[in-house]
This record gives sequence, structure tokens and C-alpha cells, in this order.
Amino acid sequence: MASPIDFYFDFSSPYGYVASRLVEGLAQRTGREIQWRPMLIGAVMKITGQPALIDIPMKGTYARRDFERTARYYKVPFRLPDPFPIGTVPAVRAFYWTHNRDPAQARSLAKALLSAFFVDGREIGSAEGVVAVARATGLDGGALAAALGDPALKERTRQAVEAAVALGVFGSPYFIVDGEPFWGVDRMPMLEEWVRRGGW
Repeated sequence: MASPIDFYFDFSSPYGYVASRLVEGLAQRTGREIQWRPMLIGAVMKITGQPALIDIPMKGTYARRDFERTARYYKVPFRLPDPFPIGTVPAVRAFYWTHNRDPAQARSLAKALLSAFFVDGREIGSAEGVVAVARATGLDGGALAAALGDPALKERTRQAVEAAVALGVFGSPYFIVDGEPFWGVDRMPMLEEWVRRGGW
């Protein structure tokens, strides 16, 4: 069986959100399963010393324009939230808590959180905001709220983020397939062709 495509993303990444709307089509066309792997770009910024993209002079102005243009290009609903960007530790923890129980439901939660933030402008930076979205997907909100502070879940999340960084994941979205990395939603067609050809 062919190895899956690892899909790394940050819940506060517009490009990661757009990619989340496209990965199912990618899976169908390549015959590869997509492994959703949320991480924290903030951890990367601490290593690189770089600020958030929108806080970089000139690049930030361009990025705001490009977020919306990219969403229009792919026909994905999008509204830049306010505030933006945000910390997403509770969202990542919620994903891995759910993934430990039901990977398919974890993907549904990820999609719901991304849509809540980038379409509806809802708050997902707090435990309360994440639990509210999770409840709407059918998850046990009380159990999730209790779990978010669990040291074991915190460690699970830390390990996932550190594993991503160790693999060189520095952006969102970031894909790894058969050991080959691809950064950015605009690299998804190249990734697809790489899989089709078996590399080059």
C-alpha cells in the first residue's frame, strides 16, 4: 500500500485553511490517504526568529491581498478574521484528543474549526471557543473541556509539534510524501505530479 501524504498546517494559517479544502480532491486523484497533522507555526518562529508574515513590512501588505486572492482562485469561501493571527494551542490539543479516539472525527473537527475561523469569523483561540465548535460537530464538549488541561494531552501535542519541526516543517501548509517536502498551497499541483510520475 502506498504511503500517505502528511498534511501539516496551522489553524491560524489562511493558506493552510485553503489547502484543507483541497486535500480531499488530492487524495482522490493520487490514491493516497491524507494524514492531517496540525502544528504550531509559533514554535517555528521561535527557532527562526521571524515574525508572523503579516507583521513583516511590505510582505504583510501583500500577504493580506494574496490570502483573499488565493481563496477566490480556488473558489473557497474566506474572510480574514479579526483578530488575526491567533494562538491555536487549544485547537491543536482538541484535534489530537479527538484523533486518539476517532481519526475521521478529528478531521471533521479540524475542518469545522478552520471554517469557523476563516468563514464565520468565530473565535477559536480559547478553550471555550474550541469546545463550542467541537460540540456542534457532535463531540462531548464537557469531556473535551476537561481533557484540554490534561498533562498527557499537553505532552502529546508537544511531541507532535516537535516531530514536525524535526522534519523541517516551517510553514503552513506543508506536505511530505515519500520523504519529499512541498511547502505551500501553490505547490499542491507539483506534489500531485510528483506522485503521478513517481518523482523526477
